[in-house]
Amino acid sequence: MIERLSGTLAAVELTEIVVDVHGVGYAVSVPMSTYDRLPRVGQPVTVLTHLAVREDALQLYGFATAQERALFRLLMTVSGIGPKTALNVLSCISVEAFCRAVAAADMKALVRISGIGKKSAERLVVELRERVAGIEPSAGLGAAAGAGALSAQAQDAIAALETLGFRTETARKVVQTLCQELPAADQSAENLIRRALATLNR
Repeated sequence: MIERLSGTLAAVELTEIVVDVHGVGYAVSVPMSTYDRLPRVGQPVTVLTHLAVREDALQLYGFATAQERALFRLLMTVSGIGPKTALNVLSCISVEAFCRAVAAADMKALVRISGIGKKSAERLVVELRERVAGIEPSAGLGAAAGAGALSAQAQDAIAALETLGFRTETARKVVQTLCQELPAADQSAENLIRRALATLNR
């Protein structure tokens, strides 16, 4: 099993990269979440991988983090979810936001993912609700009571910033800072989004 590739980034497309490892080029399918973190072509790169073995082909899938790969593998255990759909999920929503949506049975958030309809969303909740905590511990249903947990308004603000193209880590950091600085009365999703954009666009 190929678990990781380290080499030179030889080529980049939106859904596939080529990693040159000692003169051998490996084609690796990647989600947008990984694509956004890639270095420039010609620079060193390391991706965590999953090797899918089919009768007619061997296909490598690459990920920037262990959490992304773990979620990809977990999604593949769901009836009707294949590699293409699993990659699409990772391209449309962060690991944290997906796990939170499944744990909370947030059907509206799940059906907003391209390629996931109502029936697929229901299967995701039924089959993964008790398992996503293994990937994202904060996704558990009791997590909201934990110290430092973000409010629903803050989570909505982060999701909106992700939709606008900001990285999850960046959006979360800015929103967390705002929540620490602002009084509770000023922490509506709309106000957090407006202030976060003002900070991010400086």
